[in-house]
Amino acid sequence: MTDRLLDRYDALLLDLDGTVYRGGAAIPGAAPAVLAARDHGVAVRFVTNNASRAPDEVAAHLTGIGITADPGEVSTSAQAGAAVLGEHLDPDDEVLVIGSDALADEVVKAGFRVARVAGPNTKAVLQGLSPKTAWPDLAEACVAIRAGALWVACNVDRTLPTERGLLPGNGSLVHALRVATDREPLVAGKPAKPLMAESVRSANADRPLVVGDRLDTDIEGAVTAKLDSLLVLTGVATPRDLLEAGPHERPTYVAEDLTVLTGPAPEFTDKPGWTVEKTDVQLTAEGDGDHLDLLRALCAAHWDGDGGPVTVRPDTRGAAIALSLLGLSGPR
Repeated sequence: MTDRLLDRYDALLLDLDGTVYRGGAAIPGAAPAVLAARDHGVAVRFVTNNASRAPDEVAAHLTGIGITADPGEVSTSAQAGAAVLGEHLDPDDEVLVIGSDALADEVVKAGFRVARVAGPNTKAVLQGLSPKTAWPDLAEACVAIRAGALWVACNVDRTLPTERGLLPGNGSLVHALRVATDREPLVAGKPAKPLMAESVRSANADRPLVVGDRLDTDIEGAVTAKLDSLLVLTGVATPRDLLEAGPHERPTYVAEDLTVLTGPAPEFTDKPGWTVEKTDVQLTAEGDGDHLDLLRALCAAHWDGDGGPVTVRPDTRGAAIALSLLGLSGPR
């Protein structure tokens, strides 16, 4: 019997935007893949760096686009941030919350008191993205942090993808406080460990697979947590990003989308029909076949070093077509 990717794992830790959906629509193949995982006895967790929405809101959004989800299957950086606070504070300590009401609710659930203005009893600052965050909020955080309060950032994503393009993310506002306080926060979300650890614990998993579309959060987070990962090419990362990735951002597998979960495990050594020759400055591809198999072959050849920029040249017509499909043809 063919070894299916799902057969290797007992849980899927799925990123959301760019992996499961884009904006208000499910990515084709995502809903059947999630259903197949559940039918196979594989736990599903939707893992998001977004700290502005509560798990029930996330679950309702997923269900509304055809991917049935329960709030208990959602793991957010807000939950992870509250868990980090629990490692450092005493019950009923005061926490200054910079972010949404959903983030404040997680702080209350963790047993702490919420403040919106810095005071002498403020023991920590928890910072997550909210479109309502303004200068006065950052000023309160600055006062508390400079006074010695613990600082926890739900995530440090520099940008937020929207229908209008990339907008400032929580990481951009975190950077403003870095400059203003000369301090560094503890980070809860991907690629840091707390959110991954919370997701694994929630799923009661021994062999989880992290699935995402970003190298710098999803995949780096998996590498940091020493978990296997699958990069899907439905979102941010491109084939060139993957090929040139350093060791800290390299997934276990790469595929076009989530439909690969019910198929054979796409090892990077699987490259039927392709030959890749490597020099110090160039990869030369020869052969014919599936373009993603060529990408896996290129990665296998290039990743025996530290990665980084490389020129890829076709030596056959089939290779030229495949490189074009991958966006790897032409000058670097």
